This record gives sequence, C-alpha cells and structure tokens, in this order.
Amino acid sequence: MAGSSDPGGVPGSGDEEYASTVFDESFVNAARLQEFSAQERLEDHSTAVRDRKPERTVPRQGLALGVIILLAFAAAVYLGNNNPYGEDGGHAVQPPLTTLVPLAPAGVVPGAAEPAELFEASPAQGFGSGAAGVLLPDARATAHFSRDQVFTALTLAKEYIVASALTQDVLTGVSAVPVRELLDPQQRRQLDRAVSGGIAAAPLTAWLVSFDPLEVELADPQVRIEGTFAFTEIADDMLQVTARHVAVYAVREAGAAPREPGEEPGETTLFTVRREVVMLFAEEGLQERTVILRQTDLLAGPMDCGVDPDGPLRPLLAGERAGDSRPAGTDPYTTDADHIPLCGALDAKALPNPDSAARDL
Repeated sequence: MAGSSDPGGVPGSGDEEYASTVFDESFVNAARLQEFSAQERLEDHSTAVRDRKPERTVPRQGLALGVIILLAFAAAVYLGNNNPYGEDGGHAVQPPLTTLVPLAPAGVVPGAAEPAELFEASPAQGFGSGAAGVLLPDARATAHFSRDQVFTALTLAKEYIVASALTQDVLTGVSAVPVRELLDPQQRRQLDRAVSGGIAAAPLTAWLVSFDPLEVELADPQVRIEGTFAFTEIADDMLQVTARHVAVYAVREAGAAPREPGEEPGETTLFTVRREVVMLFAEEGLQERTVILRQTDLLAGPMDCGVDPDGPLRPLLAGERAGDSRPAGTDPYTTDADHIPLCGALDAKALPNPDSAARDL
C-alpha cells in the first residue's frame, strides 16, 4: 500500500539513512538529552526530556602524562640537590695528595750573620733568585692540545710556583690570596679550610710554603731556586704539568733583625725545600686561567721529625739541633698509618759551611 511504512526497517523505508549508525553504550551516555522515565513522566514535568550535564572525566592518557611529568620534576629536584659534581658543576675536584718528609740534621745547625755568606758556602750558590730563577721549557703541541694551550699551562704552572713558594706575603703567613686566585673554585674552598686551621682535607703544606711569623722571619726576601717543568697529556681533555724545584730560604728567629744602627742581627741559617708539584689543566681551566692541584711532595730541612705536618713549616734555626722527637724506630707491623713516621736524615753536605768558604778566600 502506498505511503505505508515498515516498522522492521525494510529497505527503502525512512530509517534507511540511520542504518549505519550504532547506538552503543558510550553514544547513549554521551547524549545531552535524556528522556524521563515512566514514573518521572507521571510527575509534573513540562517537558518530556531533561538536559544532562556532561561528566568531566580525565582521559587515561592525560592522567598518565601528568604522572610522568610529576616524576620527571621530582627526579630533577633530587638530582639538583645531590649533584655529584658539586655546586660549580662540570667536574668534581678532589683535594691534592701530599707528603712531607722532614730532614733532621745529625748535629747543630750552622749559621752566619749574613745570608750571602751562607749562600756562597752552600750547593745553592749558582741558583737563580726569585721568579727570574723559575725557567720554562719550550712549549710544543700534544695530540689534543695546541702549542699555545701548552704554553698557557706552563705559564700558569710557573705562576703557581712563584705564588706558592716565592711570594713574601705567602711565605710569612700574611696572605694566601696569590695562591687562591690561581686555584680552581672548588679547591679555593679547600685551601680556605687549611688556612683557617680547621679540619681540612689537605694540610697547608699541600698548597704552599709558609713559616710561622711568630717564630721565623726571612733574612733575605729573595729565595734561591732551581728546577724544571715537564708536561704530558694524560687524557684527551687533560694536560698534566709537573714542577720539580729546590728552593732555599735564608731564615732566622723572629725579631732577630737589627732594631738600632750598628746592632748585630741574629744568626741566619738556610732552609731547603725540595718540592714536586703536579698540576692539571683542562681546556676550561686554560680559558679561565686556573690550576687544579693534584699532588705535592716535599723534602724539607733542617727540621725536627716531630714537626706538625698540618701547620706552617718550622725550620731548625742556627745553633739548634734535632730534639728527642726523632723517631727511635718504626714498627713495620703496625696497620695504623697515623703512627708511621716520615723522617729522613739530612746529609751534612746539604748544609752551608761558612768556615770552609772563609778558608777558601
């Protein structure tokens, strides 16, 4: 019959255009209009349907992304507070290793009124004086460092030797600034702890040569020095410079300098320090003109074997001799490193002999 409709959805009927639409549960739940139930329709409603408020739900992918971002932020905060390279970043710089071996004389330390007399009668007679005596070798390129970079490293190494072993303010304990300015920022703080006398990872002698101004003064500000530099590439990004020098200081008791015209000064003696200093240079350090101190080893005398290794050097002065603190013996069976003394006997030939020099004249 014309105009009839098939409730079963016979092809050609008006429902054919919706045949491809699937009304699943998600579609129904997402509908904004919802028909009232039979019970609700019996109640007083002016409309047959009600407006549904959309449910605000967080997609699972968004929730997972949020958790990932939160974990990443927490990890960044943790790593920032536990930076293995220190607050300066880039590298962790350890304090230098060091050894100090006092050289004790067998007898009385010789002395003289004038430093020049002692230098002329000692093995330091031909040494250079002050910074002019610190000579550099020719610089040459290595596998990963140019000649200019090697030259810069050698120049910085010389500056460190001059600052730490020849500068009067450093030697007399007035200031450690000339040394501090050359160090890597992390090692500057390590030096500060050593200078302050507190608990330090490396003693003062690891960084510089100094004397207690209350006990010792320089009789001659010009230190006699002789030595060499050597350099080698220990890694693709690291150059090592080793400085080996013997420095000789004219010292006397503090306050022994003449105060009145014609007054005789106190006797002077020579104090010798053989020092090996190992320094490291990365490209960043060369650009910033800083030094990383790796190791310092010293032989120093005349000294008493019982000297405090953590403080300033304490030479034996003219007329003094090594005391009873010279170790009577070393027990090789002990496992306590704190009780293993490091001490050597100073060869008499290393001491000046002003009497012999006077006879030669």
